[in-house]
Amino acid sequence: MTMTKANLDREEWCWRQKEIADQLKASGALDEIFAKIDAGEALTGEQGLIGGMLKAALERGLEAELTEHIGYERGAVEASLHENSRNGMSPKTVATEIGDVELAIPRDRNGTFTPMLVPKGQRRLDGLDGMIISLHAGGMTLRDIQHHLASTIGTEISHETISKIVDQIGEEILIWQQRPLEAALPGDLPRRDRRQGP
Repeated sequence: MTMTKANLDREEWCWRQKEIADQLKASGALDEIFAKIDAGEALTGEQGLIGGMLKAALERGLEAELTEHIGYERGAVEASLHENSRNGMSPKTVATEIGDVELAIPRDRNGTFTPMLVPKGQRRLDGLDGMIISLHAGGMTLRDIQHHLASTIGTEISHETISKIVDQIGEEILIWQQRPLEAALPGDLPRRDRRQGP
């Protein structure tokens, strides 16, 4: 069996994922999380550990973006020397593939901060869009997708929003389906049993 690019990419991805997991286990960073799981805390759902970890990671990233934007760390002595400063937080709920996550989005006094991690106006993280597209490609109706997301991950997305997500990629799918195919080599074609005929 020859290794295809897809197999190599998957193998690389699996190896990298294992390496990260092994490093986290070895560092002890996951010990408290493992203890909570062993004590019966849920991984997913409204009170799930994964949702809390995602919230913490996103908020930390947003805070780092704001620090970069205004030019100084939180609590820095030289903060008063800068034109712009921190100005509290705004709540924002984003839908993710593990459920809704309530974020505290940092603001700046001048109103010039534009987060890249969770852009202004964005109410869904990319993974959820991918999930919706995958379910639709698998043959689910828009209403079935809406029900599935609500019942499995607790994310309420309107029928209209799901329709917009599917429509956004509809044109790209048509282009992909109508693309010219590469010529196949004779060795790539499946062999037919000669007894079956043409």
